[in-house]
Order: sequence, then structure tokens, then C-alpha cells
Amino acid sequence: MKLLALETATLMGGVAVSEGERILASLRLGIKVAHSERLMPSIRYCLGQAGLDIKDIDVLAVSIGPGSFTGLRVGLSTAKGLAFARGNLPIVAVPTLEAMAWQLPLCSLPVCPLLDARKGELYGAVFQWGPEGFKRLKEETTLRPQQWAQELSRLKEAVLQGEGAWLYRGVLGSLLGRRAVFAPGHAMQPSAASVAVLGYRMAREGIFSEPMALAPQYIRKSEAELKMP
Repeated sequence: MKLLALETATLMGGVAVSEGERILASLRLGIKVAHSERLMPSIRYCLGQAGLDIKDIDVLAVSIGPGSFTGLRVGLSTAKGLAFARGNLPIVAVPTLEAMAWQLPLCSLPVCPLLDARKGELYGAVFQWGPEGFKRLKEETTLRPQQWAQELSRLKEAVLQGEGAWLYRGVLGSLLGRRAVFAPGHAMQPSAASVAVLGYRMAREGIFSEPMALAPQYIRKSEAELKMP
């Protein structure tokens, strides 16, 4: 099974191509150019590096959120466009935070990916590695850093990862002390390669999404929705 994975949940997006769980090509994008301008060229580049064409792809995997409202919309619209162009190519909607946790497989400690949700809040969830992969100890939600510290204080230790962990490292470290273990730099950003690995496992289990009904997992309403009468 050859899979094309898209990650656009944060400013540091990415594209990956895999065959099964073997990554054939992976690209992380910089933050100075919008996803809408760089995503298609990056897809073409990654496919070329893997020696493939879009017609060779069997499944699309796309990061579904939470994350940047604009970035997620760009990723989903691109995936839908590719799916329809290929004649209803199957799509797997991969939870962003779970894919982040997959950068730390076999970790004995609970893993808590955190992304900046703006307004002094963080998107996050807590996962624990087990025989079948990561299982949720806490579902995706939005909390303030102090509330996340309160949640995590119930655990003996936890690995914190993501831009939210870096942004509030001082606060979280101060409140949690030795309970907070910060992930290494390479595991701090969402990775298209992890989206590919988790996406393959979901596709293998037949967990596909209907393209027309596919929508980002925002967790909370956007500014535009909040201002609607």
C-alpha cells in the first residue's frame, strides 16, 4: 500500500510518501511561506524523490486537527482535490495529536502533545503506549497551561511535546517539576512521516472517511463562528 500523507496543522507543515510503514520520502516545510503556496510543489517533490507519481498512490492520509484553522482547511481541500482527481482515492483522517505521539513509540511514560490554541490556551491530549499502539488517557481538549499542569500532576511523569510545550515550558516546568519530561527537538513538531505511519495502520483496519463529509477537527469554534449571530 503506497500512501501520501499531508500535515498542515501548524506553521511547520510537511509531506511524506510511504509504502506500508516504510517512509520513502519526507519533507518538513518552513514557516515563511503559506501552506497554500508550497503544498502542491512539496507533494510533487516528495513523489519525485520516492520515484512515484500521484497515480501510484493508493491512499491519502491527512492530519485532521486540532491545529491552525487555515492550515487544516488547506490540507483538507488539497486532499479532497487529489482524491476526486484520482477518482475517489480513499482518504484517512489522522488525528493530529495522536500522530504527534507516534514520534515517541514504545515510550514507557504517558505522552502529552500540546499545540498553541491562542488566547492563552493549549490543544492537548494524553496517550499511553500499549500492545496495540497508543491509547488515549485523555481525549483531545483545550485548556489553559495551568489546567494542563493540574491534569498532568495526577501522573508520576509525562512526556510533553509540541509547540505548546515549548511556548509554556517555563510555566509547565515550574508547576510540574520533575513530573514534566520535555521531548527532544525532533519530536516537538507534527510530522508528516508520523501521519503516514498512523494513516497506514488506520487504512489497514479500513478506517476511511467520506471526502464530502470530511471536516477539520477544530475542538473549539473559530473567531468567525463565535461572531455569528
